[in-house]
Amino acid sequence: MGTDLAYNFVFKVVLIGESGVGKSNLLSRFTKNEFNHDSRTTIGVEFSTRSVQVDSITIKAQIWDTAGLERYRAITSAYYRGAVGALLVYDITKHLTYESVERWLKELYDHADPHIVVMLVGNKNDLATVRTVPTEEAKDFADANGLLFMETSALESTNVESAFLEVLTVFNYVFQQYTRKLLVKK
Repeated sequence: MGTDLAYNFVFKVVLIGESGVGKSNLLSRFTKNEFNHDSRTTIGVEFSTRSVQVDSITIKAQIWDTAGLERYRAITSAYYRGAVGALLVYDITKHLTYESVERWLKELYDHADPHIVVMLVGNKNDLATVRTVPTEEAKDFADANGLLFMETSALESTNVESAFLEVLTVFNYVFQQYTRKLLVKK
């Protein structure tokens, strides 16, 4: 795991989705390689950081874990501002959490930069035998809305690293292209 000692850029990434989908454990798995079976509902927003190497650049990822409960929605929307990436998380075993993805996406686009890199994440892939959200259905939704897509398991640490790194890598590529265009114009 990377350290937070030296970095070239700080990129803010938000975790959004319904309560109980595993956002806090995704954060904990990515930043500390830990999983808490007894994790509690997030109140407001929590965040953690981790530095990673992306294309020979050190990025300090600030990961913001937002509360999924309706009563905290007014608080969390302000935290979308400045985010360069988002993991929109649903639980593959609870179709209701997937049904709310479109509403979460609208809220994100209402409050975040329009060029934010968004990945739809089906979490709890370790429970695939009791899946209620077909992978193809979610993948089709992601494709139709220009989103990246991945299924993860915070419990088994499946694709957690890959999900965060893909969002950071895609944004870094866009950021570097934009920066080069600005330098050419000068």
